[in-house]
Amino acid sequence: MRIKKTYSYALSSAVYLTLLAVVISSISYFMISKNLGFGSIIISIIALFIISFFIIQYRAEHFIYRRLRKIYQEVSILNVNDLKRESATTDIDKLSKSMQKFVEGKRLEIKSLTERDSFRRDFLGNVAHELKTPLFTVQGYILTLLEGAVNDKEIRMKYLNRANKGVERLVAVIKDLDMIAKLENEGTNLDIEVFNILELIQNVFDLFEMKAKKRNISLKFDKVYEFPVFVKGDIEKIEQVLINLVVNSIKYGNPNGTTYVGVESYSDKKFIIKVTDNGEGIKKEHISRLFERFYRVDQSRSREQGGSGLGLSIVKHIVEAHNENILLKSTFGKGSEFSFTLEKAS
Repeated sequence: MRIKKTYSYALSSAVYLTLLAVVISSISYFMISKNLGFGSIIISIIALFIISFFIIQYRAEHFIYRRLRKIYQEVSILNVNDLKRESATTDIDKLSKSMQKFVEGKRLEIKSLTERDSFRRDFLGNVAHELKTPLFTVQGYILTLLEGAVNDKEIRMKYLNRANKGVERLVAVIKDLDMIAKLENEGTNLDIEVFNILELIQNVFDLFEMKAKKRNISLKFDKVYEFPVFVKGDIEKIEQVLINLVVNSIKYGNPNGTTYVGVESYSDKKFIIKVTDNGEGIKKEHISRLFERFYRVDQSRSREQGGSGLGLSIVKHIVEAHNENILLKSTFGKGSEFSFTLEKAS
């Protein structure tokens, strides 16, 4: 049967103290036999106490030091050179705090790894789904054509157009995946310059005028601007932000509705650009996750409208690369307002 370390410590200490007591008793007996009086007994008792104290103190420190040294050697965050023999008993508090810090760090690390693993699984599942849907669609139309439908001109053109739409969606997904991978892994290289944000907004309006008309949605400024509004930023990246926000407002805005874009002073050094629609709005439980990759509020409707599901995530990366903020206000049933800040041109 294995003896506990504390038992070994107690046993050896008891042996030392017994031997000491025997020695002191022998000396006391010798002194009494020599008629040295009662004072010799007092001296013997005091000597026994003092020597016992130092033996116990030394043994305790030695025992604790050895146990702490082993812990310091086994725990990677602790440096055994930091452990001093003379302060072994007081280092228990230090060790306790170090271990608490270590355990808390590991707990957060495990939590982070668990979240990453969950995110990775969701991401891979979403990528597979986003690519699989248009790919199977294209494959289905091509197989139908190969089986004989190619001889019917009307069906051939109809299926080729549908297959082409599937390919376009694949291209859009892959393009956005490539962009967000570069944004996350390589960072965003910004070409900062001064430009007129109102002119850029108008260019985006012109670009998507036909798309908006198909849903009978009007693209407008929130007011008449008499003078240019100059900001600092990467004009191409900010155009991508505006494109994604305006396209989203067209996709999810109510037919016969209006998308307003406005620029206001946010602070002494910043403007805020707002994109507002009168669509169906977003429920509160979805708002915190809306900028996640592939996150969709309404899966069925989102697939109908097309897109990669990465637009808002790209927007967030670009805005944050400018050290600016992306904001969202939405009332379910009334509409949404996406906004972001930009530095004023000095």
